[in-house]
Amino acid sequence: MVRQPLRNAKERLRLFLSASGRRARVLRDRLRRQPNRIDLCSPFGPSFCYGYWEREARGLELLKEWLSPQQFAQYDAKSYFEVTGCHSGKRYRISHGTSMNIHELDGAGCPCVGWCFAPKGYLVAGDVMLAQKIALETDERGALAVANKFFVPTGRRNMHLHY
Repeated sequence: MVRQPLRNAKERLRLFLSASGRRARVLRDRLRRQPNRIDLCSPFGPSFCYGYWEREARGLELLKEWLSPQQFAQYDAKSYFEVTGCHSGKRYRISHGTSMNIHELDGAGCPCVGWCFAPKGYLVAGDVMLAQKIALETDERGALAVANKFFVPTGRRNMHLHY
C-alpha cells in the first residue's frame, strides 16, 4: 500500500529532475551564444565593480605620494619597495598586493621570512601597502605581533623567488 505512492513519487521526482536538467542545458546554450554575457563583477554584486578601477588608481596615487624617491623608483621598476623597521632596523620588501606580500630580507637582500598583515575591511592594494609601510616604519613590533608568519622557500631550486 505504501510502496505504490513511493514509486509514484520517485518517478515524478525523476521526471522533474530530468526536465529541469533539460531546461538548464537550454538556458546554458542560450547564454553561451550571447556576446558579452559574462559580468566579471557578478560574484561580488553590482556595487563591487562600480568605481573599482577608480578606487584602485586613487589608492596607488596616495601610496606613491607617501613613498620616498628611492622607494618610488623601486616600486615603479619592480612593483615592490623596501622599508626599514623602526625598532629592529630590519629591511622588509612590500610587493604589490593585499596579502602575503611582505618579506623580511636577510643581509644579502634575499627574502628569509614572510609576514602577512592588513587593515580590516576590503581595501585596494595601494591602501593596504601604504598601511603596511606606515605600520612597519612607526610600530614594527605591534605590526609583527598581529602578523601571520609564513615560510619563504630559499635555495637553488627557488632562485626565481629572489627578486
